[in-house]
Amino acid sequence: MKRLFSRFLPASMRNTGTTIPVIRLQGPIMAGGNQFRPSLSLASTAGLIEKAFAFKEAPAVAISLNSPGGSPVQSRLIFKRIRDLAEEKNKRVLVFVEDVAASGGYMIALAGDEIIADESSIVGSIGVVSAGFGFPELLKKIGVERRVHTAGQNKAILDPFQPEKPEDVERLKELQLEIHDTFIDMVKERRGAKLAQNPDLFTGMFWTAKKGLDIGLIDGLGDMRSFIRRRYGDKARLQLISPSRGLFGRKLGVFGSEAPELGSGIAHGIVDAAEERAMWARFGL
Repeated sequence: MKRLFSRFLPASMRNTGTTIPVIRLQGPIMAGGNQFRPSLSLASTAGLIEKAFAFKEAPAVAISLNSPGGSPVQSRLIFKRIRDLAEEKNKRVLVFVEDVAASGGYMIALAGDEIIADESSIVGSIGVVSAGFGFPELLKKIGVERRVHTAGQNKAILDPFQPEKPEDVERLKELQLEIHDTFIDMVKERRGAKLAQNPDLFTGMFWTAKKGLDIGLIDGLGDMRSFIRRRYGDKARLQLISPSRGLFGRKLGVFGSEAPELGSGIAHGIVDAAEERAMWARFGL
C-alpha cells in the first residue's frame, strides 16, 4: 500500500534512494543478560538479524558493532547466522566498528564482506582468555570448610575454593588452544590474502583501526553514513532495525525476552558489574 501510494506523489517527494537496514550490536557477548546487564547472544540478536535481511530490495545489511568480546560459542553462532542469511538472501554485509571489535567482537566482525572502522577504534585480540578468582585461603580465615564429593575424578576441576592444580591448568590450556585454532581458521578464511605477515597477529594483541588496516584486519576507515552515501548515492538512507515489542509494548528483541523483575535484574547486574567493567577497561574504555 505504501509503495502504491508513493506512485502518486510528485517526483520531488518520492524516496528514490536505496534503503540500507542497520543492526546495532553492542555489549559483551554471553548467553543470558537483562535490561540491567545487556549482552549479545544468538537468542538476543537473531530477531534483529532476520528482520534486517528481510528487506528484499536492500543490496546490503549494515551492522554497527561495539563489543569487547566474550563467549566464543555465542560469537560464532552470531557470525554464522549473519553469513547464512547473507548467502541465502544474496546481500553484502557491511560492518562498522565503533569503539571496539575485539576478541569475540572481532569474530562477529568477520561476518562482514567489508569491515570499516574509525581511526581510533580498537580491533583484533585474536586469542582466548579465561579468568577467575581463587578463594582457598579465605575459607580458612573465616572458618568455613569446603566439602566436595564427586563421581568422576575431574568433576571438580578448577574449583575456585580449592588450591589450583597444575594438571587442571594444563587441561584448560588444551581447551583454549583448540578454541584459538578455530578462531585463527575463521580469520584466515574470511580475510585471506588481505592479512599481512605480522608475528603478533594471532597472539591476542590488539591495535587501533589505523594499524589494523595496514595488517589487513579491516578494509577501510570512516563512518557508516559517509560510507553508505559514497557507495549507494546521496539519496541512500539508513533504517535502524528496532526490537520487536511484546503484548504490552515492552521491547523483546535486543536482550532476549521481556524484561525480568526489577529486583532480580538489579541483583544480577551488581554481581556481574566488575567482570563486565574489566572487559571494557582492558581496551582503555
